[in-house]
Amino acid sequence: MKIFIYTLVFSLFLGLTSCATRVKTRPAKITYVKVAPRNHKVVYVKGNRYYHWNGQHYRKTKRGYVVVRM
Repeated sequence: MKIFIYTLVFSLFLGLTSCATRVKTRPAKITYVKVAPRNHKVVYVKGNRYYHWNGQHYRKTKRGYVVVRM
């Protein structure tokens, strides 16, 4: 009877624990461009304003311009 109770408690303990782990990722290193070049173009995509030069789209922030994936 004692063994039955121990196995029951042990199986309940294993059943209540989770095997899932939490993985934390660091944000990618962000590079800011302080001033847009003269040849930049303003582009509107779905009502949002982006800046385009060198084949990439940028978004304006308080710190400068940040590359955006489209």
